[in-house]
Amino acid sequence: MKAVYKNPKELATKLIDLVDTYREGLIDEEKFEKSITAIIEKNTIYKNGFMPARLISIIGEDRKTFIDEVEQKLRDK
Repeated sequence: MKAVYKNPKELATKLIDLVDTYREGLIDEEKFEKSITAIIEKNTIYKNGFMPARLISIIGEDRKTFIDEVEQKLRDK
């Protein structure tokens, strides 16, 4: 899996694919969290604790919620 994305559109597309695959039950929660965590650690998804509005507008609020849950677990560790 590619973890570093220089183009925000490619990053958004990968996040959309991951969240949709998880919601459809094609990957389990552990693999989903591991993938999202790797992307969060290698890319600037959160600036000062907030996801940029441009990224939110591409992925949508519902997908953002799934990503925020993983990010919250990562912060709580």
